[in-house]
Amino acid sequence: MKYSETHFIHLKPNTTHLWSINFVVDGNMYTKYHNLLSEDEKLRASKFRFYKDKRCYVVTKGILRLLSGFYLNKVPKSISFEYKTYGKPEFKHQTDLNFNVSHSGDMAVIAFVYDHAIGVDIEKIKNDFDTLEIASNFFSKKEISALQKIAHAKQHIAFYRCWTRKEALIKAKGNGLSFPLDQFSMTLDSDLEAELLETKWDLTEKNNWQLLSFIPNQGYIAALIVGSIVNNVDYFNWDHNLV
Repeated sequence: MKYSETHFIHLKPNTTHLWSINFVVDGNMYTKYHNLLSEDEKLRASKFRFYKDKRCYVVTKGILRLLSGFYLNKVPKSISFEYKTYGKPEFKHQTDLNFNVSHSGDMAVIAFVYDHAIGVDIEKIKNDFDTLEIASNFFSKKEISALQKIAHAKQHIAFYRCWTRKEALIKAKGNGLSFPLDQFSMTLDSDLEAELLETKWDLTEKNNWQLLSFIPNQGYIAALIVGSIVNNVDYFNWDHNLV
């Protein structure tokens, strides 16, 4: 990463940095990101059947390495990752820096914070499915009831608000989809008032998380959750010219 372009970016305690990325790049830029990957990552990239999926993996992983190298003051290729039981990535070496990654469509988001659990989810908005049918399989009773009360024309956006918030929490907790999604409830009627309403396994845990929704690009919605009350969330759009 070009230091002259990023010297102003400093991640302070109790602050989250949130990066939005459009990973549609040309062949030359793709090669630059590919060259940053480890041999294992290159092998995994080679196994993707479709180029779009390969590009998503290569570009997102390359940018994760660049940003991680910047925050950790390390050479990007020297950074090692490990994956927990349900696939949550973490830094292999000892560090107080935590991160989470999500992608959908042509976009990805990467979030960084010190000392706190963190989860992020992004979804490209589609309207070719029955929201209530899907919700009946994954949402809590409170969420289903709230969704039913929303006008049909606005149900898809409300569904995605709820879905991204739920995904962000289970990613932060590192439980994967093995975690019972109907055992906790999110608000879904506003982008500005995101809230974790209940956590049935521990009635007080809902107070331990800070949740927000954001719009990384037109046609997308995303959610961020952090395991503490952070003072600030700084938003950045990744510029491929930084490579």
